[in-house]
Amino acid sequence: MEQWFAALSAFEKVYWIAAGVSSVIFLILLVLTLIGGEVDDLGDVDTEIDSDMGIEFQFLSFKNLMGFFTIFGWTGIACLNAGYSVGMTLVVSVICGLIMMFAMASLFYFLAKLTTDGSLKMKNALNSVGEVYLTIGAKRSSMGKVQVNVQGGLRSLDALTDEVNDLKQGDIITVTDVTKNGILIVNKHSI
Repeated sequence: MEQWFAALSAFEKVYWIAAGVSSVIFLILLVLTLIGGEVDDLGDVDTEIDSDMGIEFQFLSFKNLMGFFTIFGWTGIACLNAGYSVGMTLVVSVICGLIMMFAMASLFYFLAKLTTDGSLKMKNALNSVGEVYLTIGAKRSSMGKVQVNVQGGLRSLDALTDEVNDLKQGDIITVTDVTKNGILIVNKHSI
């Protein structure tokens, strides 16, 4: 093996080292990703530069760089074995590596978009029209329940009203506000 490696040109050695090392690291990262492992010992290698907590398109991350060098290395080796010139080999391997980075970044971006925390955000109920389920006392005298469509599902939620009359079962309401503790403030719906 040493004789084979020693017989390679410096250019070929770079491609073989890039392909070998990055392939091993890439496979480890792939296995850890599939089993849900963390790589805390490496530090936070996929940290976003800006402080936004949203899902960002991360083109430059450790995983993507390993994907780049893996494809870069193996494409370069294939091009050299096919007899391409040094310049053409370099161009083709860089382009293939960048395509791999873009594909991985896109994959992780769209997979992350599929996740949801499932928590109900009461502010999403604002201006929703619903129906009184349990009588609501006038002037916030007693809490009742309403059924409103929030975040794609019909929900029975606690409600109060500022109306001068009680809102009875079957009355159509509109959500006008949400208290800090998540109770809906509703008024009779006007058509």
